[in-house]
Amino acid sequence: MTDPAPTPTVPVRERNRNRALLVLIVVVFFGSALVAGALRFSGWRPEGLKNHGELLQPPADLRQIAPRLADGGEYPWNPIERTWRILVAPPADCTDACVGLSHDIDKVWRLFGHNADHVHILWVGEPPEGALRNRVWHVVEPMPELTAQLPGVEAGGPQGAPVYVVDPNGFVILHYAPGFDPGHLRTDMARLLKLK
Repeated sequence: MTDPAPTPTVPVRERNRNRALLVLIVVVFFGSALVAGALRFSGWRPEGLKNHGELLQPPADLRQIAPRLADGGEYPWNPIERTWRILVAPPADCTDACVGLSHDIDKVWRLFGHNADHVHILWVGEPPEGALRNRVWHVVEPMPELTAQLPGVEAGGPQGAPVYVVDPNGFVILHYAPGFDPGHLRTDMARLLKLK
């Protein structure tokens, strides 16, 4: 019987280089996974993914509340239509600041472009004299059961009114304190409108 051909030996230098390359690949793969996991569980998020409004945890549930419209009837939540809502809950003494807020919200709504039809504006109580209203504004009668579900609603005053974002199902998910930057509302809403 003949002896099988001896297996060729790999030079030590090449073998060490291959092992080092394998170790480097493993370190890069698992190292990036460990860094990503550490960032995720530490709560860090990229600046472009952070919302500007206060995220409500847990969100307030308005599904069982049927807001009454000032001109009669009820405002339906109707989640099938996928309509988002900007809800403004001004106090009675909010006049000039609320007139300015109405102009800001109208401007934000117009900047949604073709998505503007998927956003309604709900104004709780009678808007002040000079407030700008457009076709998607719905004036809602003040209701204790509605305002009780809105965190920070008492923060409003002459300096402005709190604003909320309500998802298509009727959950209040974001809160903006009086005097907020309307550009922040626009940025957050633009992201949410992409979730259709």
